[in-house]
Amino acid sequence: MASVQWLDRRLGWQSQDVALEVGDFILKRADGCFAYQLAVVVDDAAQGITDVVRGADLADNTARQIMLQRALGLPTPRYLHTPLVLGPDGHKLSKQNGAQALDTTQPLATLNAAARVLGLAAASGAVADALGQWVTQWRGQWL
Repeated sequence: MASVQWLDRRLGWQSQDVALEVGDFILKRADGCFAYQLAVVVDDAAQGITDVVRGADLADNTARQIMLQRALGLPTPRYLHTPLVLGPDGHKLSKQNGAQALDTTQPLATLNAAARVLGLAAASGAVADALGQWVTQWRGQWL
């Protein structure tokens, strides 16, 4: 099969030759559960998902999912992969690598830091108002 190509709304045009770069991938695990790639494709289609927004670390899964969508005759949603929050060592912050929990004592400051990573301007005022401002910014930037 030729390379799978898709437009990521933040990363631009992407292409991956799944056979060459990934090879065969698991659809059903040894324990009988369906693997992530198949489960997410079927689940998204069943829910009528039209837009997938997730971290950039998962962008390389997209070609496999598009292959499965095509094979199953399912619609392909639009994709947008957001920037990751990285630690000083360059690795993404996550529970898996021992990242500290967010400080929630100052929610607006914490949310402003997250907004900056997403390319959104800082907001002030009540948290609810700030969230409304970010939704408007996000729509203007990505929809």
